[in-house]
Amino acid sequence: MKQALLIIDAQQELIDGNANEKSVCNKDNLLDNINKVVNKAVISCSLVVFIRDKDVAEGRGKGFEIHSEIDIPKEAKIFDKEATNSFYGTKLLEFLRDNMVEHLVVMGCKTEHCIDTTVRTATVNGLDVTLVGDGHSTTDSQSLTAEQIIAHHNEVLHGHYNVDNFSVVRNADDNLFTPNHDEYR
Repeated sequence: MKQALLIIDAQQELIDGNANEKSVCNKDNLLDNINKVVNKAVISCSLVVFIRDKDVAEGRGKGFEIHSEIDIPKEAKIFDKEATNSFYGTKLLEFLRDNMVEHLVVMGCKTEHCIDTTVRTATVNGLDVTLVGDGHSTTDSQSLTAEQIIAHHNEVLHGHYNVDNFSVVRNADDNLFTPNHDEYR
């Protein structure tokens, strides 16, 4: 089975924050877990794909780039997007289909926006998804803490389904590139 790791909006300014926005919750743990899972993807010969949001740092400069503490494999593919959904207006789905990917491991930022939307869209488009439960983050909203937002999404996205394909939530220490979706079917 072909697999890919999709790391969404793990950009310098989004993770570290700026004058107007706080850094994401538990950023050091997030960065450590991203690197841990990138290493697992490389070992398992899975594709590694990064998505960058053009709204971050106005789409330019160091703040727009993938965070400097993330190990980016030489063969990683990078797509830029202009919407919350990583699939909208990008060639991501075409790339995944061309490479016959069936299982997508997802991590990055921000939980309630780009992570949620991408997980749901991936299942609609015929992919089983593993969301790395300790591999996505966000900031506090007006009504919820970042921790509450993350916990809520881990709960609602575990077992989210669209007929044949669905998402599960596992942690970075799990064997993410050995999908366990069939145990739930």
